[in-house]
Amino acid sequence: MKPIADLVRALDEGEVTALTLVEDCLDRIADPEGEGARTFIALDPEDVRTQAKAVDAARGAGRAPSPLAGIPVSIKALFDVQGMVTTAGSAVLRDKPPASEDAVAVARLRAAGLVVIGHTNMTEFAYSGLGLNPHYGTPKNPHGPGGGSAGDARIPGGSSSGAAISVTDAMAAAGLGTDTGGSCRIPAAFCGLVGYKPTARRVPLDGAFPLSKSFDSIGPLARTVDCCARLDAVLAEDTAPLAPPQDLSGMRFAVLRNYVHDGIQSVVAEAFDHALRRLEQAGATLVDLTLPRLDELPALNARGGIIAAEAYAVHRDLIAARGEGYDPRVRVRIERALEQEDGEYEALLAARREMIAAADRATSGFDAVLLPTTPMQAPFFAELEDEAEYGRLNLLALRNPTVANLLDRCAISLPMPTGNNVPAGLMLMGNTMGDRHLLAVSGAVEAVLAASA
Repeated sequence: MKPIADLVRALDEGEVTALTLVEDCLDRIADPEGEGARTFIALDPEDVRTQAKAVDAARGAGRAPSPLAGIPVSIKALFDVQGMVTTAGSAVLRDKPPASEDAVAVARLRAAGLVVIGHTNMTEFAYSGLGLNPHYGTPKNPHGPGGGSAGDARIPGGSSSGAAISVTDAMAAAGLGTDTGGSCRIPAAFCGLVGYKPTARRVPLDGAFPLSKSFDSIGPLARTVDCCARLDAVLAEDTAPLAPPQDLSGMRFAVLRNYVHDGIQSVVAEAFDHALRRLEQAGATLVDLTLPRLDELPALNARGGIIAAEAYAVHRDLIAARGEGYDPRVRVRIERALEQEDGEYEALLAARREMIAAADRATSGFDAVLLPTTPMQAPFFAELEDEAEYGRLNLLALRNPTVANLLDRCAISLPMPTGNNVPAGLMLMGNTMGDRHLLAVSGAVEAVLAASA
């Protein structure tokens, strides 16, 4: 699957049709040797073809609703899609009635003419950064030994696991995901994609099954920054033109040096240092930055933090009625909220406000803050069979990307070259509501990193 810009040009010039694009996607999904059965939870091939034919007719009549008309996109299973059951990757919601209408984000994609392929797999209720799902299986990361058992493969990352694999394996041109603590950026980093987390308030959450009302964000996973920028414009209804990729001369980046480098794998550390050198060689100014209050986060989150408190408020009644049907690894994280003391949630919200204000002051004047998306590459499935190791690696995967959610920022993960040809991610964190500037800057950084690969 080519980047969206190339697909748009091919559609405009009549080299392909929406129908041929989705037929290719459906063939990839149906391939018994591929990951389609573990990537898609719900799929209606005839509806997909009907959508594509309607787009082709509109294009033929000169009535395409947007340049993206005909682009195939997958939808994470926590979004309402009319006619499909919103399972959120769970077993306990399988018997819900189908959604009567699309989530706002899905409706905006449809209105722009994108073809909705189906519901993609995910961590149950979006509550893990690793992507494992015991109910529907877990799609394998393509960047591993290849073939063989799950124990010989790497995990996709989560929680938007199926969204990522739908793109890497050419089942869609992009995936719609959510990001509460890295759920777009972690699988992007693990799978060699671009994952974008917008400033949360820019894209309405209506029709998306919630995890944390304070942190939930809706964003895309795709092959390039340009792909994500095009989709972000639709999702946020942001008509501001995106500046073309610029020369890095004159740009100033803060390099976050505390909290996010603990426990980093040597291959990721080396790749990060190499990326920084390339940016400096391209003319960027790099300044080391410390945000001391981040070091307080392990203690603040010892009983699940803000996310657990807000997740338990969502799940309290469902756990009481059907808790035995939950993934135990997810349920135990939600129920950490039961350990919290009276007033703890309110104190956490107050601490967050203070951290946001302090970070805003410290990062003023920078084009972005740089850090590794995750301190490790995608683990192997076999590493997660031990419960203690699963918990350790899950917290480690979530640690760095959650900084952007905590600080109410926009952030993006870009693939950065590594010494072992397994993906790792470079994260750029922008200012609150500085999304279009961050995307423009990220396009320039992407070009520099690609040239050094």
